[in-house]
Amino acid sequence: MSADIKLNITPFLVVTDASDASAFYEAAFDAAMLEKYTNDGRTNARIAIGNADFWIGDEEPEFDNLSPATIGGSPVRMILTTSDPDTIFANALKAGATQICPVTVEEDWKIGKLKDPFGHIWEIGCPLH
Repeated sequence: MSADIKLNITPFLVVTDASDASAFYEAAFDAAMLEKYTNDGRTNARIAIGNADFWIGDEEPEFDNLSPATIGGSPVRMILTTSDPDTIFANALKAGATQICPVTVEEDWKIGKLKDPFGHIWEIGCPLH
């Protein structure tokens, strides 16, 4: 591949209600809405957490864009790295997330795992070195 070709990857999380999801991510992770589009009653939004951004959008069954709630879980985990996993984890729980594993020390990480109200799995932690 040519050295002047730039690549980037940005996650897109499909949810049952993008407006509610953006409110959750704002409350849980101090996210900021960067862009928001509504078309035919469906919403897509680009959200930033720290210096990372991702998209969320309402389900579109006709295009096989289905949420974890519809398909019975998600094979993808989001990893949110923060200097204060305890506070961020607690904020997410207060905002409506469900704890899977509490914040603990595992090998070289302090990390906890939760499920957001839309079925997406988040690992929140920091490396210990």
